[in-house]
Amino acid sequence: MGTKQLVSVIKIGGDIVDNPNLLQSFYENIKQISGPKIIIHGGGNKASTLQKALGIEPKKIEGRRITDAPTLEVVTMVYAGLLNKTLVAGLQALGVQAIGLSGADGDAVRAHKREVVEIDYGFVGDIDTVQVSVFQELLVSGMTPVCCAITHDGKGQLLNTNADTLASRIAMAMSSVYNTQLFYCFTKAGVLENVNHPESLVQRLDEEQYLRMKQDHKIVDGMIPKLDTAFEALDNGVFSVHLGDVAILGDSTLKHTTLCL
Repeated sequence: MGTKQLVSVIKIGGDIVDNPNLLQSFYENIKQISGPKIIIHGGGNKASTLQKALGIEPKKIEGRRITDAPTLEVVTMVYAGLLNKTLVAGLQALGVQAIGLSGADGDAVRAHKREVVEIDYGFVGDIDTVQVSVFQELLVSGMTPVCCAITHDGKGQLLNTNADTLASRIAMAMSSVYNTQLFYCFTKAGVLENVNHPESLVQRLDEEQYLRMKQDHKIVDGMIPKLDTAFEALDNGVFSVHLGDVAILGDSTLKHTTLCL
């Protein structure tokens, strides 16, 4: 690991944010991680609920949301507003000096609207740059950045970016100055051979095995972009990548999935 300081990039899913018990467990466990940390969150469940209440039917392809103009308004309100500030307030209550931001704040994460090839994803952003200095200055000052999955194009347009991708790209960028470990926290113990059987946990997963499981339809929907971006991070300078429930933040010896090359 050399002499670089260790930084933890932690992505939490919307299913955790939506569940008061799981969210409280997240708060309690994240305090156990020493050193600087960056938290990334999405919020798909809450956004989808609000969409339906407004008469907008959510659309996804392989776990990725189609973002038309009305949907962009909803996800911005939910991600950058309600959920981001709920997380910041919860962390502050536990003595964690958190600060909420989107990719537009401080030009932290700039993206471009995804080009239409076979599918028009709408106002979905593919990341171009991560301003390492923005995150580094916050970390050095003792702050914990809490970043939602809204980015911008530098021309005034907000964009919806997959939160797993955002976590991966931020982790990769921070690896230029830190030893970076990346956590994906969700409601499962990790990657499962059979999603209905928790005892089928895969504790070490390499890319060849992942591709085989995907081909066999053992890994589907939202787990596909999650693992695609996780392996991209591991291939591009991130020290370690772990997937599991929030308990692994407090106890790394608990069974979970660790990616390996």
